[in-house]
Amino acid sequence: MKTTLRIDIVSDVMCPWCAIGYASLRQALTAMEDKIVADIHWQPFELNPDMPAEGQNLREHLAEKYGSSDEESRANRERITQMGAGLGFTFNFRDEQRILNTFAAHQLLHWAAEQGKQTELKMALFTAYFRDGRDVSNTEELCAIAAETGLDAGEAAAVLAEERYANTIRATQQQWQEVGIRSVPAVILNQKYLISGAQPPESYVKALTEILFAADE
Repeated sequence: MKTTLRIDIVSDVMCPWCAIGYASLRQALTAMEDKIVADIHWQPFELNPDMPAEGQNLREHLAEKYGSSDEESRANRERITQMGAGLGFTFNFRDEQRILNTFAAHQLLHWAAEQGKQTELKMALFTAYFRDGRDVSNTEELCAIAAETGLDAGEAAAVLAEERYANTIRATQQQWQEVGIRSVPAVILNQKYLISGAQPPESYVKALTEILFAADE
């Protein structure tokens, strides 16, 4: 008999480690699909909540925020690209790539959860940004990506125009900050066990197995 496990993933669309972490978690869940039914909920987190609409060049942003040199930034991107490839996710970093504001994307993800397509949209946004270089802060682009996942583009546009979930996203982000989430990805299993940072598949398998054993006791 399978156990249904709630998995909350606090993440941002701009976070490459979030894409890697989920690809790794998905491998672990696939390995344990005879034991676990994953009930996944994506939770909002903005790495750069004050990012202006025009965004900022990725290399300039990393140098400004973390003091990274061009060589360090290039080496880190190569490492991320290799790790992603090993997990089946394609990164295609570009010199002109920009860090973008993701507040609208988080609003759309909240709406997508109500339509039963949150994970599909989240993965589509990761792919659109990291592989295809699309502007996931742009309303028209966001609606197009939503449509590509089977969501209604017109309704997506209305959600964003009305800022229908803006207050909900702000409140939810505040709640996660209040419980100590300061970096992403943060994976919370059964609303109790926290796994911080992107982990290899075997680490997720170990954590999931321990939770299953605890549930049986």
